[in-house]
Amino acid sequence: MSGEYILILSCPDRVGIVHAVAGFLAERGGNIKHSNQFSDPGSGRFFMRVQFTCDTSVAGLRVDFAAVGAAFGMEWELHDTTARQRVLVLVSKQDHCLNDLLYRFRTGAIPGELTAVVSNHPDARVLTDAAGVPFHHLPVTTGTKAEQEGRILELVEFYRADVVVLARYMQVLSDDFCAKLSGRIINIHHSFLPSFKGARPYHQAYDRGVKIIGATTHYVTADLDEGPIIEQEIARVDHAMSPSELVAVGRDLESLVLARGLTWHLEHRVVMNGGRTVVFR
Repeated sequence: MSGEYILILSCPDRVGIVHAVAGFLAERGGNIKHSNQFSDPGSGRFFMRVQFTCDTSVAGLRVDFAAVGAAFGMEWELHDTTARQRVLVLVSKQDHCLNDLLYRFRTGAIPGELTAVVSNHPDARVLTDAAGVPFHHLPVTTGTKAEQEGRILELVEFYRADVVVLARYMQVLSDDFCAKLSGRIINIHHSFLPSFKGARPYHQAYDRGVKIIGATTHYVTADLDEGPIIEQEIARVDHAMSPSELVAVGRDLESLVLARGLTWHLEHRVVMNGGRTVVFR
């Protein structure tokens, strides 16, 4: 029976990469459904995403493609589209992003499996109970931070989570935690950073009379809110809007951008390019 797969790769740019990939698939009766590529003159690297059908198993394709990957110095991954990635969500008191994710997972709009929700506050339990999603309340203080993060890592392993989503999780993760889940943590924040750091950023923006507000979803690194960006969105605002109205617009932007970024990650559309990303939308 024919399977459907996604190949993503990056390597030093040179002649013959597309020919080698297409030839490899043609030799095995593969049928390309979608193909995207990008040559970055800045880094000198080539990026490619190919979605295709083939009668060969994913394990067999991985073994066979290794020679092609080695010949071009590729960093590559091959995924079966039927293998849904597992997601664990971290949240604090603000639950608008979580509420949106619960709906999108329930309706199949996000191509993954929501395994559990973890929070340092009990507030989100009402939402998760209604959705039938396991909820874990793990309070944290300065003195218990290492222990609490250790318990989160245990839950990541227990639920076999492929990716962790910070859906307005208002805790700074330790460098060790970020390192252990490198490339597997996605965060959402308002795009006022670094201009409006700290508490009540929308109120700070109101006081400065901003005309555009936005939201950013990105991978988490040890550098606070400075990881590789996946997606951003903006909305125009004006002098007639109150701080609470700015907050409402911001909530919508945050929910939308987080859902987009997570979906693209789960669909294997995001490839790292140093401190940046290539996103094949």
